[in-house]
Amino acid sequence: MSASGARGAFPGSGSGRCKRAWTELLAGRVKRQKLGPDGEQKVRESAVRLLRSHLNLSDLFLEVEGPQFEEPRLRRWIDWGGPEADTHLSSSLVGSALRDQASRLGVPVAVLSSQVVASALARICASDARPSPRVLLTPEQRKKLPSVLGTARDLTAHGMFSRRCFCGEVWKVQNSLLLEAVWHLHVQNIVSLQELLESHADVQAAGTWLSGSLYHLCEQMEASSPHTDVARAMLTDFVQMFVLRGFPKNVDPRSTVEPEPVTQIAADVLQRMLASALEALAAGLQEESAAYKAVRCWFGTFSRHTYQSIISTESPKRFFCHTLTQILTHKPVLKVSDALQMQREWCFARTHPLLSGLYRKLFVVLSPEELVARLQEVLETQEVNWQHVLSCVSALVICLPDAQPLVNGWVARLLARAFESCDLDSMVSAFLVVRQAAQEGPAAFPPYADWFQASFGSARYHGCSKKALVFLFKFLSDLVPFEAPQYLKVHMLHPPLVPSKHRTLLSDYVALARTRLADLKVSVETMGLYEDVSAAGDMAEPHSQASRDVEKAVSVFQHTGKVPVAVMEASVFRRPYYLSHFLPALLTPRVLPTVEDARAALIEALRRADKIPPSLYSAYRQACSTAGEKQPEAPGSEAEQSCAEEPLDLLTAALGELRASLSDPTQQDGCPSSLARGGSSAPWPLGGQVTNRPEDSCHIS
Repeated sequence: MSASGARGAFPGSGSGRCKRAWTELLAGRVKRQKLGPDGEQKVRESAVRLLRSHLNLSDLFLEVEGPQFEEPRLRRWIDWGGPEADTHLSSSLVGSALRDQASRLGVPVAVLSSQVVASALARICASDARPSPRVLLTPEQRKKLPSVLGTARDLTAHGMFSRRCFCGEVWKVQNSLLLEAVWHLHVQNIVSLQELLESHADVQAAGTWLSGSLYHLCEQMEASSPHTDVARAMLTDFVQMFVLRGFPKNVDPRSTVEPEPVTQIAADVLQRMLASALEALAAGLQEESAAYKAVRCWFGTFSRHTYQSIISTESPKRFFCHTLTQILTHKPVLKVSDALQMQREWCFARTHPLLSGLYRKLFVVLSPEELVARLQEVLETQEVNWQHVLSCVSALVICLPDAQPLVNGWVARLLARAFESCDLDSMVSAFLVVRQAAQEGPAAFPPYADWFQASFGSARYHGCSKKALVFLFKFLSDLVPFEAPQYLKVHMLHPPLVPSKHRTLLSDYVALARTRLADLKVSVETMGLYEDVSAAGDMAEPHSQASRDVEKAVSVFQHTGKVPVAVMEASVFRRPYYLSHFLPALLTPRVLPTVEDARAALIEALRRADKIPPSLYSAYRQACSTAGEKQPEAPGSEAEQSCAEEPLDLLTAALGELRASLSDPTQQDGCPSSLARGGSSAPWPLGGQVTNRPEDSCHIS
């Protein structure tokens, strides 16, 4: 290009000013550019990185050596166990040959050595005829690999091996690379996994390849029984490295600062593995499927054995907290209405064994206080997967008895916040958590009825203002279309404390709940006073429920000296059940004690309060008097009853006598007299009775 064709004017220069050539412009620009003390070094390093990223040694070999280099002699310089291996060559001879070849090619010997070793490694990994996906080496490949790694170590010791160039060449053959080969490079300190990850230009692609290879390793753990020890060691080493690098102590997971590439890749791989496992569980797994084995294997890495060498650091605990958060927030597609209707299916007994086992492993490292705090934080700040949240609550109260008071305190804080600012989210969370914990049984958590009565049977939360009262009943009314019958019954049997001037709020809710129960074809009239309605299931028969109600009412009266509130309310609001079932069970005729007991005192208290019809009370007293007149005959009847209650013992003794008589020659003419009893004797357990007919004195009909 001529000088005139390469001219240009400075912006803003006039047409009459002198034009300058490109060479002058460039020269002037160099003069104006000011480089710091390290400027030239940085420019040189940038240029080297640019050249390395676009360097193709294979094309360079072809350009220098010609087509005959397609089967390069350098292959034979590394003893990788092939049939043409030159086993007599020493490492010094290999280094000398590489030096000569690098000199002729005009490339650094370290770069050439790295490319040759990477090519040898790729050929070993590609020599497997098994179908993909593959992550483990075959026995033949394991025999060939040590010589390649030994050559790399020797070259490194003589300063003839570039780890950075080797990493770049390894990623070029990523598609044929096996995870076990990468592990051997890591544990034998040829190049660490961290170096490999840092050298990858695409962090996302590196994480995808690693997580996919780890998942296939988990699938093949049980299938590769001869190599299980190698696979288990690989998995343990990788998990430890990812946890240490992905969750270091000095990095805040909530920080907005971009993490280091290795930290990002390590955390991403662990998240991908857990997400894949949770999705497989949600899709449903057959126990013999490869996916089930992969999930079981990955969840097994959360055992204490995996982290025993790094347990002294904070990384495992940080990782477990992150794992719990990921479980609770994994695909939050379920609505609150779904949780209300389905949470019975998410109890501890019905949770997938693999997931409940993972919860238990997390509970080993995290304390109950940390677990409840994490649950509280996640519910307050993120969208959650209600199935996982509630199944975790069930596992918490079942596996950790110390967690019950912590859950109670958490629920109390949720209710306080809900009524303080009419926070619907806190109210929903409190009710769902309590119901989930309560359905695990009284040994794990108090019944829902007890909690509801303790929370709302006084003015503790909702009695501060009419606004709070309206908020409560609006919330309960909104729940009605999704409620199960047992919870509606709790709210009706143990209603919230309401001032008399606001009784319409309660009556409106009761009417709505009755309509819902009628739609569900559940009878309200036969509901017991102290019915265990916290757990869904078949309802007890009214007469058996009434007997339990009487026992509970007598116990409460004995401790308080007052007629229970539930009995008084039932006598007014639930008269059909009170008159048809409760009173008949309470007024069962009996021999009245000389000193009035709690049951008799309760009956008298109800009579004085006009809660027992006079005719029913008179019939009860008459029946008790009749029972007292028949009392002398009781001992005989009791003796007969005690004899009748032990027919099996009588039969056993009689059969023993029969066996003895049959074996005694002196008694072959008949049976023992104890067996020759008439039909009026006690019934026999075999369904027949012994007859005393002479012709068949030993016959059982």
